[in-house]
Amino acid sequence: MSTQSPAPSGPGSADYGLLFLLSAIWGSSFLVIKVAVETMPAVSMTAARLTIAGVILICMAALARQKIPRGRALWGWILMAALFGNALPFALIGWGEEEIDSGLAAILMAVMPLTTLVLAHMFTKDEKITVPKAIGVVLGFTGLVILIGPAKLATLGEETVRQLAVASAAVCYGINAIVTKQFAGLPPKSLAAAVVMTSALMLLPASFLLDAPLTLEPSLLSSLSIVALAVFHTVIATLLLFTLVRRQGAAFFSQINYLVPPFGVAWGALLLAERPSPNAYIALGLILTGIAIAGLKFGRRAKKGP
Repeated sequence: MSTQSPAPSGPGSADYGLLFLLSAIWGSSFLVIKVAVETMPAVSMTAARLTIAGVILICMAALARQKIPRGRALWGWILMAALFGNALPFALIGWGEEEIDSGLAAILMAVMPLTTLVLAHMFTKDEKITVPKAIGVVLGFTGLVILIGPAKLATLGEETVRQLAVASAAVCYGINAIVTKQFAGLPPKSLAAAVVMTSALMLLPASFLLDAPLTLEPSLLSSLSIVALAVFHTVIATLLLFTLVRRQGAAFFSQINYLVPPFGVAWGALLLAERPSPNAYIALGLILTGIAIAGLKFGRRAKKGP
């Protein structure tokens, strides 16, 4: 989700501190998910995470006296945001990480900004693909092919399918980036509460159908990981996002795309002793280079905006 407000002044050390803090939190989510799914199936883990976060956000919205949004058209967009922003990508990432390393998942998610460029070209009138954007997309998806491996893509073994599931989560986030343009000016806490709780309600039936969650016995570490995902990676991260965008605008916030994947790789290496392959580092370099080139502007300077 995003809010639009012009940046009041140039970013200071506090803004960069918040940016790095949010990058570290989101980067660590891949590590925490990896721990959570060790004894808890991905769908039920995600449903629990979203339910806890939704209840917290509803309480926060009530304390802030922000009413839950109303209107049939608006709720259509909220349903889209709930599905593509939370329920589906969270479950796909969790399912993927049942078999693949957390650092690899972080690198796969780095293609999200590039998928957003393609989707924006297809579904908006004012964000068309330019030459730098096209070069960036080609570089990024070349990195994705190198990361998974052409031979594995041809055979589609189980690990390859799980990697593609995580990459599909990046596509979901790209769709959500387009959807959230409809939410400008809405109260952030009540909007977040509506989206997150709706996401939980989407996954709870699937959890009972697939996993019989009342019979599950997750370990203490998995249970604590789910609570951490709800509190830190959903509630607190959402509030930090709103704060950053309000203080310095969406363009400043977009720098997080360069920071989250390296943080994800670093957390996995530091705490889970994961060692990404040389191909993974080459792929990460190509993807981040693609994001950088896609952000270049030529010709007349673009007008400053939110």
